[in-house]
Amino acid sequence: MSRQKIIIIDFGGPFSRNLAGKLRELGIYCEVKPYSSKLESLKQENTAGYIISGGADIGSADPALFDTGLFELGLPVLGLGFGAGFIAKHFGAEVFTEEGDMSEKQINKKGSADLLEGLNTSFIGKFFPGMHAAALPPAFEPLALCEDIGIAAYKLADRNIFGLFFHPEARMEEEGRVILKNFLFKICGCSGDWSMEDYVEKTIAELKAKIGDKKVLCGLSGGVDSTVAAVMVHKAVGKNLTCVFIDHGLLRKNEADAVEDLCRGEFDINLIKVDAQERFLSKLAGVEDPEKKRKIIGEEFIRAFEDVAREIGSVNYLVQGTIYPDIIESGVGAAVIKSHHNVGGLPDVLDFDEIIEPLRLLFKDEVRKAGLVLGIDEGLVYRQPFPGPGLGVRIIGEVTKEKADILREADAIFREEIAAAGLDRSINQYFAVLTNLRSVGVKNAARSYDYTVGLRGVVTTDFMNAEFARIPYDVLEKVSSRITSEVEGVNRVVYDVTSKPPATIEWE
Repeated sequence: MSRQKIIIIDFGGPFSRNLAGKLRELGIYCEVKPYSSKLESLKQENTAGYIISGGADIGSADPALFDTGLFELGLPVLGLGFGAGFIAKHFGAEVFTEEGDMSEKQINKKGSADLLEGLNTSFIGKFFPGMHAAALPPAFEPLALCEDIGIAAYKLADRNIFGLFFHPEARMEEEGRVILKNFLFKICGCSGDWSMEDYVEKTIAELKAKIGDKKVLCGLSGGVDSTVAAVMVHKAVGKNLTCVFIDHGLLRKNEADAVEDLCRGEFDINLIKVDAQERFLSKLAGVEDPEKKRKIIGEEFIRAFEDVAREIGSVNYLVQGTIYPDIIESGVGAAVIKSHHNVGGLPDVLDFDEIIEPLRLLFKDEVRKAGLVLGIDEGLVYRQPFPGPGLGVRIIGEVTKEKADILREADAIFREEIAAAGLDRSINQYFAVLTNLRSVGVKNAARSYDYTVGLRGVVTTDFMNAEFARIPYDVLEKVSSRITSEVEGVNRVVYDVTSKPPATIEWE
């Protein structure tokens, strides 16, 4: 089977990550690499072409670190947004920087290049502030014009290098899909036959070849990612895998029982369950900074794994459920948004030979698809995402057992009512947060001074961008009523109506 790869070179902003998700929806396997990658690392086997992408917010990116030898490889290159301006400037075009907000503008085709084939003479493009071309030298062929900006698309006349000053992936249901398919299938010659079945089969084979008869240790956090990672490795090595479930006291209601049932019942996976609640809570005592909490929880997981490893003997590999957004948001090709449990807070020296991350190239929705391919029950695959640090990053401020117990009950009520309203599959992620805010209220006909619970619900396709979910008022009213009446220590409930960006999905 042909498996041509597209490499997306990231100059920052959210565009590259969104683009990767859109390409995979078209059956194209792709990877996001930072703009500073060495040329040798970009010359990967079976690469069919490159896309250079970035937005106005490229932070501290230094274009001088980009190896322009990429343009001499003879493979197709497409620049989008900042990428189009960067390519144009490199080949001698005059460029200028436009400021302002995102806007949709009319674009008029000029010429009949393959890149824009199938589009109407005039169509709409989504432009973001950034670099544009004021004039093109003779080596360029203009492909489309925009009245407000001038050049909207171009091609280097003697090679397959293209630039679009708009972002086609922002209009994937319309002209953008046509443009990307033209580049991928007609210009790069991709077959579009990449599938999750193919990925799972290939990954299991690679794991089997790599691990052989060596021993593997996997930490289960109770979330979808670690569960899918564990089952994938189990399919490859069977009883050579031992899963360690660390109950750190920061799990959702009934989470521990669900994890145990999955491992010992459905898949017959070796499981060691460790009650480490006091250990984690004592380490977190007095800690309020979210980054410190993440790092403490991440390191304690590793220390707990080491304790188990010493008991069970030699362990060669450690499995983690790291997924692609974790890698990207932790600083690949862009500024660090936040450190993730699976890629941050790990000590420099581990008592394991190597860390295995079978999901590190998958987005969240792809992890769920992989879970279904592996035969995991649909109800488990589509359960709510849960961060590695658990409720530790959903409790604002210091983490205590009392706060964890309050949040567990409030979160369970919220999830129950969302499911009862039939919204559990249309809202991609929803959960409760225990804020550090206490306010005056009235409970049981007496003055109270209790916590405020925040509710969060988002709709997203790739978890890189998200809109807050428009949950009906009657559902929110019922959730609020139940939480304030059934959960001790809570007298106020609020709903988060912030999208990502500017916020992240989690509060911490």
